[in-house]
Amino acid sequence: MKAYVIERAGGPEVLELRDIPPAGVNADEVRIRVHAFGLNRAEAYLRAGKMGEISAPWVPGIEAVGEIMHDPSGTYRTGQRVATAMGGMQFNRAGSYAEEVVVLRSNVVDLDGVSLPWEELATLPEAYLTVWGALTKTLAIEKGQTLLVRGATASVGLAAIVYAKALGLTVIATTRSSQNTERLRDMGADHVVIDTGEIAEQVRALVPAGIDAALEIVGAATVRDTINALKPFGSVCVIGLLGGPPVLENVHLIQDLPGAVQLSFFPSGLFGTASLPLSDTPLPWLAKGIAEGRIPSLLARTFDFDSIAEAHRLMESDRALGKLVVKL
Repeated sequence: MKAYVIERAGGPEVLELRDIPPAGVNADEVRIRVHAFGLNRAEAYLRAGKMGEISAPWVPGIEAVGEIMHDPSGTYRTGQRVATAMGGMQFNRAGSYAEEVVVLRSNVVDLDGVSLPWEELATLPEAYLTVWGALTKTLAIEKGQTLLVRGATASVGLAAIVYAKALGLTVIATTRSSQNTERLRDMGADHVVIDTGEIAEQVRALVPAGIDAALEIVGAATVRDTINALKPFGSVCVIGLLGGPPVLENVHLIQDLPGAVQLSFFPSGLFGTASLPLSDTPLPWLAKGIAEGRIPSLLARTFDFDSIAEAHRLMESDRALGKLVVKL
């Protein structure tokens, strides 16, 4: 099968398309024919050597959509539409930048009967599963609450806006550029705040009592300020590292953490584990909403399989304002 392989750290040019043998399928795995996959920062970090030394040829990619080729257990039938994300892809097993991928059965989501094109389906897995894990499972958001999405122009930030609005929340979204305001409002943001690094006062001007919850995508660089926008018993969940290393130095638990405010981190590596099974994910519901026009699409641009280097360059330029997808 054809797959993209990385043998050394570097720029997009180190992604080499090769013929490699497909992996075998164990009893707890399935083989998927990949029809499309979304691009993620994790793949760019791996390619650039930011996730450790690349000591052997490696296939990147942490998500995909496609059709079941083989399931030893018979749980999924051949040809069944599915999505997959994480489960060790690109970390301890070959990733999804390939014509076929072998994944853990626990990391497969049934999309049978969903009529969306493959490129639209490919916008869903990693972004919306992360948002679901952070907002529903970690922050336990509820209809009528106010949510701050800090770093909202990232694809997962746009997904958070869409998801929260679909569940009936008021959403405040941040961006560093006023040029992105219209895009955020189109995705459903009720308020857009230009992020100068310190926005807590602006958010409290909108919600004097403080917001209920916050999704922090920028990370450690801004989380102290985000916390100050929360009301007592409010919660913030960190999912992103756009602002640099995930390190909070010299944290003063009394001065830096307002009373009864909760701080958490959600890792997408939990997908498919006993702690976060994928049996009740919102992906089919979201796909139906997109197909019916009730939920806006995250898709920014679709690339051919032979244009991955170009796709990586666009991803790293921060100009996509949506999900970049590769279709096979």
